[in-house]
Amino acid sequence: MALKDKYADVILAANSAGVANLQATEQEGVLYVTGTAPSATAKDQVWTAFEKLDPEYSASDIVLNISLAEGAAGQTSEYVVKSGDSLSKIAKNYPGVTWKEIFEANKDQIKDPNLIHPGQKLKIPS
Repeated sequence: MALKDKYADVILAANSAGVANLQATEQEGVLYVTGTAPSATAKDQVWTAFEKLDPEYSASDIVLNISLAEGAAGQTSEYVVKSGDSLSKIAKNYPGVTWKEIFEANKDQIKDPNLIHPGQKLKIPS
């Protein structure tokens, strides 16, 4: 199976999210997917598609390099806490974002970073 076929849902999500300059090139057994997302939400859509294929983020045959469009930085996206979540686990869904950054962005509703609750809506900085 070609890598473009294996990760077709990720490429489709990037197209649907409006990722500009989208390229998917295969080199030496690795698929490199690059482009510029118009918003943090669009970037999240691509990562969500990847997570469905590889929930543990353990694939070594794909590199996702989706950057935010200029002016889109500083925006936040929203994440609804699920049972079993921790700030560290949530941060793994957002490359480049640490659990501490999520905690800092939500200090208005989180007093202890170890105590988050299902249904809570957290701001995820980009």
